[in-house]
Amino acid sequence: MNAEILAVGSELLLGQITNTNARFISNQLSELGINVYYHTVVGDNAQRLEQAISVAETRADLIIFSGGLGPTKDDLTKETIARHLGVSLEFDEIALTYIEQFFAKRGRPMTDNNRKQALILASSEVLANHHGMAPGMILTKDERTYILLPGPPKELEPMFQFEAKPKLSGMLNTGGVIASHVMRFYGIGEAELEVRVQDILDSQTNPTVAPLASDGEVTLRVTAKTETEQEAQQLIAAKVAEIQTLVGDYQYGSDDDSLASKTVEMLLDNKLTIAAAESLTAGLFQSELAEIPGVGDALVGGVVTYTEGAKIKQLGISKELLDTHGIVSSECAAAMASTVRKKFGTDIGIGLTGAAGPTAHDHQPVGTVWIGIAIGDEEPITYLLHLSGMRNTNRLRTVKFTCHYLMQLLEERGFTKRY
Repeated sequence: MNAEILAVGSELLLGQITNTNARFISNQLSELGINVYYHTVVGDNAQRLEQAISVAETRADLIIFSGGLGPTKDDLTKETIARHLGVSLEFDEIALTYIEQFFAKRGRPMTDNNRKQALILASSEVLANHHGMAPGMILTKDERTYILLPGPPKELEPMFQFEAKPKLSGMLNTGGVIASHVMRFYGIGEAELEVRVQDILDSQTNPTVAPLASDGEVTLRVTAKTETEQEAQQLIAAKVAEIQTLVGDYQYGSDDDSLASKTVEMLLDNKLTIAAAESLTAGLFQSELAEIPGVGDALVGGVVTYTEGAKIKQLGISKELLDTHGIVSSECAAAMASTVRKKFGTDIGIGLTGAAGPTAHDHQPVGTVWIGIAIGDEEPITYLLHLSGMRNTNRLRTVKFTCHYLMQLLEERGFTKRY
């Protein structure tokens, strides 16, 4: 089965939002062994949308639409598809009741245009929306399948994963199992990782191994197709073990893990507490950790000391140290890590200082970053980064490197880590 993903919305063409839905759907389809050869984006224009549908039909068995299912006049996806396929629209009573109850519970009047969200293509199978109002739908006509999904990712992602994906899996009826496992790496570039596993990439059959780089990270997706789930997992496990002998030192996690989630996991598993003093990241390190449930048992607190005065007043760092070595220095990062650990009484202290950009800071070029990590009463360890991204990219990469180095240090000291 070959698929095309067709995103609808002028806001995508204007660059007001990023088309993350296409990335998500492609990722999910790859796990089913469905090829995605085209991503198309079209604005809120019925004529251009119908033209895009006609083109997609010449090259895809499966066309997945995202967006244009809402209540406003520019939400015209299902009306255009209905006209194009020659099918009628009808109300789905379950969806309509849900929408009516939504407004009633909130004591808000329901305008007539909200009823439009309950319209579905006649003879289509409804995909329930448990995170919004407009239902999705799936329709097969003339040996081609059309799937309509809402645009907001918080609605689209669970709908596709739990409603559409199982139905697609049943439609494929391959008689086998396709399973995937993602290995996540940090601290190694895509080119170097590919060189190290080149023999595996050149000789791959089943399972297959596909590299992907994004946001400074590198992943390898290992996918096996067999008759049973057990056989697939055995093939994957063997290939993963082979890869780990070559680049296992850089692997920090698997599948949906992130550097922040693995850092928090390691802190919780080892009953360690942490505090951070942040300059260039201005709280971003703590914010990334705080996205992980349960972090309250590890993250005690922290401070943002953006200026020299704040470092002196809030952390008690001597002005002499800053005058001698500078704000963007190993000595400053170490002092920040050590003093914040003592201030909050934690096992670990983090100090982050640097020049995020777009101009130099403290006579240091853009991208110069110092990371300080204090563990217990040990002398703080510092790391120097030379980053080359835009301002906020440098800030985020600083956070990721901090997680990476912290987990390495803890592992070197015998603390347990799960993969």
